[in-house]
Amino acid sequence: MRADAKKNYEHILAVANVVVTEHGVDASLRDIARRAGVGLGTLYRHFPTREALLEAMLRSSFDEFTTKARELETASSPDDALVSWLRDVVAFTGNYQGVVDVMMAAKEDPESALHASCMTMRTAGTQLLARAQAEGLARTDMDGDDLFSLAAALAWLSNQPSSAPRAEHLFSIIASAILTNRSSGNFRV
Repeated sequence: MRADAKKNYEHILAVANVVVTEHGVDASLRDIARRAGVGLGTLYRHFPTREALLEAMLRSSFDEFTTKARELETASSPDDALVSWLRDVVAFTGNYQGVVDVMMAAKEDPESALHASCMTMRTAGTQLLARAQAEGLARTDMDGDDLFSLAAALAWLSNQPSSAPRAEHLFSIIASAILTNRSSGNFRV
């Protein structure tokens, strides 16, 4: 990629991140292009679909969650590692109105541009869950799909005005339901 094209690409992604944070995943692509100072054609050359733009925008964060999961596997106790990772995923996905719907759909659609990133992130969480389960610290009747769905549900709830003030409390309830032998007050990770 030419230097100017790479600069446009990165600038569009930065602006898209701001616009999607402000307006959700259905934000106007025309508005993103306008705010980035590029034509709509330039945006579409880099990102032919909304999903391609979202995938590029979210991929680096999803990759960071995968990296963090690997680091947590060796640096933290299994239960603390799982809760820390879950908290970060919920906080991140809660930043983007509508991203939960997109992620859940992408997880089920191998043709989706977001599928690989979502599955990589899901696998990272599954490994943390399996480690906690192997140590007898997490319930064994759940799997990575359950964990991914619970993270999505918590992120969705954090975007609901009536639930946002209770987001931390709800997180603690879910975390205590996942882990064994810990009460909901012990999740300040």
